[in-house]
Amino acid sequence: MKKKFMKAALKEAQKAATKDEVPIGAVIVKDDKIIARGHNTRQQTQNAINHAEMIAIQKACKKVGSWRLIDCDIYVTLEPCPMCAGAIINSRLANVYFGAYDQKAGCTGTLYNLPVDERFNHRSNVVGGIMEKECADMLSDFFRQKRAKQKEQKQQ
Repeated sequence: MKKKFMKAALKEAQKAATKDEVPIGAVIVKDDKIIARGHNTRQQTQNAINHAEMIAIQKACKKVGSWRLIDCDIYVTLEPCPMCAGAIINSRLANVYFGAYDQKAGCTGTLYNLPVDERFNHRSNVVGGIMEKECADMLSDFFRQKRAKQKEQKQQ
């Protein structure tokens, strides 16, 4: 079941890539059904908070009619950053499932693990590494292509 939802998050990430956005995707699941989807739109909107998770959380809140997403899970292709981990805590998501680990900004296990910190009034279970290779490869391929394009433009 986890792979099914991570594949849906990967489809969202692919949507981001086609818009020249960093390919990160997220889906929110309630009762084994996807209720919200999101992908990065930071470049397109020039808005720093338009991460895949933030967009999916906003859509899910609208769908359920509450800021509390108590019985919902989030699947995201890259380990959430501090902002997104904070939004996960504040929206009361039950579980966080992510694909690739983020050595630079990951705050659901790598640099810190905000959602399990007992000092917060809500905690989420966190599971990383779901379809990790596929998620990491999508990001690596995106940045490799970007660097190649920049190199080509310099040479012209």
